Amino acid sequence: MKILYIFPHPDDESFGPAHAMSKQRRDGHDVYLLTLTKGGATKQRHKYGYSIEEMGEVRFKEMLDVEKALNLSGMKVLDLPDSGLKKMDPRDIEKVVYDEIERLKPDVVVTYAVHGISGFHDHLIIHGIVKRVFVEMKEKLGYPKRLAFFTITEEEAAKQTHFKISGSKPEEIDCIVEVDRVDIDNCLKALDCYVTFQETIKATNIQQHITSKVVFEIFGETLNKKLKDIFEGIQ
Repeated sequence: MKILYIFPHPDDESFGPAHAMSKQRRDGHDVYLLTLTKGGATKQRHKYGYSIEEMGEVRFKEMLDVEKALNLSGMKVLDLPDSGLKKMDPRDIEKVVYDEIERLKPDVVVTYAVHGISGFHDHLIIHGIVKRVFVEMKEKLGYPKRLAFFTITEEEAAKQTHFKISGSKPEEIDCIVEVDRVDIDNCLKALDCYVTFQETIKATNIQQHITSKVVFEIFGETLNKKLKDIFEGIQ
């Protein structure tokens, strides 16, 4: 099957479900990534003396290494304004998301849960945008078949002390994907690709929070049990 992950920034996938993406590729699925910005507005740019545009190009090149580390089927990185999605006409963001879904025709689309984990407004915006596009496309075109939200558990959120982050309640989690050691290693390799972001990566100690379980919420479906695979039950 085919799955499209949609996130606003470089490294969202590697701080997030990269280990699930690795497992899905090893299981033979087509895994695609759409990133809406190049992440150039990060404060890390000041350490290197880069402009927003220069930092964006550096982070884009780092993402090309991430694409290889995770063996992605394809990746598209757009150049919408980092930290500026809230200032855009939401219809313009919807259009680029719609166009990529229409081009790839994935079975499943994944983005952030409603809390965005970090609460950063770009994360919150992309949740609403993708949900809006999904509802319209499924109604009009019959695809994608499923919308899932990447999240973490409240228990995992409580362990992070560097940033205040949010997780989902046990009853909100619909899918728990068990990954193998090789997938965790691939996630670590993806994080290592972000050379200019290592200070933040070390500060968050994210490597120690990568577990063998990756959790998702499923939108708009009544499920009788927690799924073990993001594609489970899709015809």
